[in-house]
Amino acid sequence: MNLALFDFDGTITTREMLPDFLHYSIPKRRLQIGKLALAPLIAGYKMGLVSGSLLRATIVWLGYARASVDDYARKGQSFATEMLPGVLRPEVMERIRWHQLQGDQVAVVSGAFDIYLSHWCRQHGLDLICSSLEHRNGRLTGRYLGKQCVRTEKSRRVRERYDLAQYAEVYAYGDTVEDEELLAIAHRKFYQGKERP
Repeated sequence: MNLALFDFDGTITTREMLPDFLHYSIPKRRLQIGKLALAPLIAGYKMGLVSGSLLRATIVWLGYARASVDDYARKGQSFATEMLPGVLRPEVMERIRWHQLQGDQVAVVSGAFDIYLSHWCRQHGLDLICSSLEHRNGRLTGRYLGKQCVRTEKSRRVRERYDLAQYAEVYAYGDTVEDEELLAIAHRKFYQGKERP
């Protein structure tokens, strides 16, 4: 049996879906305030001075601190069923099915949120390793639960969950530099749809 690891945003989907989910799940007033507060960080990110992790952590704090967990969960489920089907790459969905027909273990390994990915992965029979948001007493805290599942955290969590030595081959699929560490643990690496050494 082989293990196949797929990044989600931009690999399985045609574009990054986190901005779409933020607009879908955060109230408009909060979005407007957040855009003003985030403008300097976004400029810094575009210039390479601010990390993607810091930008995402700030967005989560501004967008979700004190938000209702129940409302967040409802929006996650509806986003998975209403929005995700329209942005899937047919050739990647075919590849996922190919792995499943071979009897491979297939997992999505993503920095995106479990609140919508869990529904989508369950529907497609896929394992999931991803980011989660912390909550207490029915409210989101505005912080990640543990580390964001990006870069070295992706490979660390994969190794924690799977004994890689038990698989004949490990395949990994990604599309950005944040997937490099995931690709590094694979025998067969696919970057932006093309296999590379």
